[in-house]
Amino acid sequence: MSDHLKRLNAPDSWHVAKKTSKFIAKTSPGPHNANAMPVAVWLRDHMHLAANAKEVRQILQQKEVIINGRPCRNPRMGIGIFDIVSIPRIGRHFRILRDKKGRHKTIEIDAEAAKSRLAKIRNKTIVPGGKVQLNLRFGANVIADNRYHPGDSIVLSLEPENRFAILDHFPFAVGNMAMVIGGRHSGKVARIVGIEKVPGSVPNRVILEDPADGSRFETIDEYIYMVGREEPALKEWGIEE
Repeated sequence: MSDHLKRLNAPDSWHVAKKTSKFIAKTSPGPHNANAMPVAVWLRDHMHLAANAKEVRQILQQKEVIINGRPCRNPRMGIGIFDIVSIPRIGRHFRILRDKKGRHKTIEIDAEAAKSRLAKIRNKTIVPGGKVQLNLRFGANVIADNRYHPGDSIVLSLEPENRFAILDHFPFAVGNMAMVIGGRHSGKVARIVGIEKVPGSVPNRVILEDPADGSRFETIDEYIYMVGREEPALKEWGIEE
């Protein structure tokens, strides 16, 4: 597998200029998937905190960038939706989301909001000792009890003394609030009004209602990310424009 990626072939979700140079950093295996944005691209092309790859490496070697509570030193490490990125030296904190065009968008948040992150449960398994392990969408695993189910979201602490402790839980259920993170409705926050299970390998269908105008639309369960119960966990997401 090539270690090189041409800018022209970079995922549209990165939202970077295509013709400023020939190559761009490629995401290394790790959290999220191949569409995750490398930290180097985020620092240089999105935040303009570095002018080139050399400056990116210098920033990371000094442990200036904290991702989900841990210093990042790999410039090709991928960051994706709901990741929390902090730069303590300048006192700034950010949440990664997706806008209505499916592009990565960086939202600045305060220090209190940066103490936790939302995570979707992709699967759960039983590990030696009979304990339940939750396999999360961004690649992490946490030990929990059996009340949580695939499709649910949990709020994880990022504070060093209790990192990845579960603080809250938003079930994948009718009546709860969800964010759509893919497809034509990407970026919308709406209430689930129906879940239709489809036999076989076809994704299940989810019907949602926009609380702003009452209109309904449909997507697949893969694009659903639970963000609250009766109300969204956040009033303003920063992606409404």
